[in-house]
Amino acid sequence: MTNPPEFHFQSPEESSGYLLWQVTMLWQRQMNRALSELDLTHTQFVILATLGWLIKDKSEVTQVDISNHSNTDRMMVSKVIANLQDKNFVHRQEHSTDTRAKSVSLTREGNSILQMALKVVEQTDNAFFSHLASQQSSYNNMMKVLYKNNEQS
Repeated sequence: MTNPPEFHFQSPEESSGYLLWQVTMLWQRQMNRALSELDLTHTQFVILATLGWLIKDKSEVTQVDISNHSNTDRMMVSKVIANLQDKNFVHRQEHSTDTRAKSVSLTREGNSILQMALKVVEQTDNAFFSHLASQQSSYNNMMKVLYKNNEQS
């Protein structure tokens, strides 16, 4: 029989990474549950919201733009967009100047579902993070520090 592994921590709750994973999984489950009423997954919402954000400043948004802005895998974005296209939430067409790229836009239905989903996500976020009370601003600042200092790693 082999010796059990040696951990640096006495309990998993002493690990920042473990806690981040647990909180992230809990938050995603709550988001998915709330968004399921709109027949959306959290990932589909993120792609729709990213597209909605990007079209504010760009006349044509590509799948690569969405992938880069949302920090998600390009192949996954392509599959999610295909699913959103099947639901008639997005329209995909050839890019006007880059034949290798696809331009993605929101349909009327997509814009409508995104507006509803934004409200659901905001309500779910408010409920989830309300437990931080007056510490929420500090939490957000710490998350920004972690993101900024690790995004290029």
